Amino acid sequence: MKLALALLASAALANAHFTMQYIWVNGADEGLNNYIRVPPNNNPVTDVTSTDLTCNVNGLSGTGVSTISIAAGTNITFEWHQHAERTGEDAISSGHKGPVLVYIAKAPSTAASFNGQGSVWTKIYQSGLLDPSTQEWATDVVNANNGKHSVVIPSSLPAGEYLLRAEIIALHVASTYPGAQFYIGCAQVKITGGGSASPPTIALPGAYKSTDPGITINIYNNLQSYTPPGGAVWSG
Repeated sequence: MKLALALLASAALANAHFTMQYIWVNGADEGLNNYIRVPPNNNPVTDVTSTDLTCNVNGLSGTGVSTISIAAGTNITFEWHQHAERTGEDAISSGHKGPVLVYIAKAPSTAASFNGQGSVWTKIYQSGLLDPSTQEWATDVVNANNGKHSVVIPSSLPAGEYLLRAEIIALHVASTYPGAQFYIGCAQVKITGGGSASPPTIALPGAYKSTDPGITINIYNNLQSYTPPGGAVWSG
């Protein structure tokens, strides 16, 4: 039965992919695909060793992408959709169960010229399995909120230009590798104000392994706990 459920999920969700399409700054909608490194399609990344894991396909350069100025401590909301429409369908398919994560990386110079390679990423948010009794996931909350989730930029981050990386990992076919689907969106921001913190960093790709229990996992087996990949959240 569990195998049958997994196969049905795979078949039903084969085309239910999605992308990050909007950012909101302190509640203000910044418009479709503005300040975002837009991938060529809505397909997921499935190889944790690929540089596509950084900022999605063709995401190593921000040439032609504007960078938005925000203050340290700003509330940023990310908004995802299957297609370039906000109505008429679920923002993300309800069957795409999994965690939501947000990372940030300081650029050596400009965000537009930064490829995000090396140990430069700091995790500033994560949410995973919220209720084992109902199997409610962070993705369910995103979908109920019309594709949105938010994070507060730590006020202690130094001023400068950054890549802000939001990620949703869909685990509906993750019982073998490759199976987990990584949906990634990167926005370019310039932080003003801030402090002098030196947060811990990881590499993406590099930190995720195919054997991570948060990546290769059967979520149809009465799962009681879940640990997202990428280590702990830095709170600032």
